Amino acid sequence: MSIALIAGLLLAYGGMLALCLGLERHYKQVWKRPSSTLRRALRAAGWLALAASFAASVLAWGWAMGPVGWFGLISLAGFALVLLLPYAPRLAVVLAGVGWPLLGVLALVGV
Repeated sequence: MSIALIAGLLLAYGGMLALCLGLERHYKQVWKRPSSTLRRALRAAGWLALAASFAASVLAWGWAMGPVGWFGLISLAGFALVLLLPYAPRLAVVLAGVGWPLLGVLALVGV
């Protein structure tokens, strides 16, 4: 698996998580106090992360298969969030942060 593909998956997961936390209901599940400014920032960051995920998918697969792969990545990320948010919302947030150091280690190893 290429680094661009893993980065695309992490960005898709982070973007979908940010969009979910941009909603008051899911925000309350994790932090209890909804702040409208932070929720707006999370929504903007979510869309930017999804756009970056699209760019990483195109980098990994090219223009022919990149958009198709991107839809697969955001579907996979959304499915993971559907399974995690009702039962372990804080774990969903932790997983978004754990993936980036792991990606750095994989990049250093040269995968």
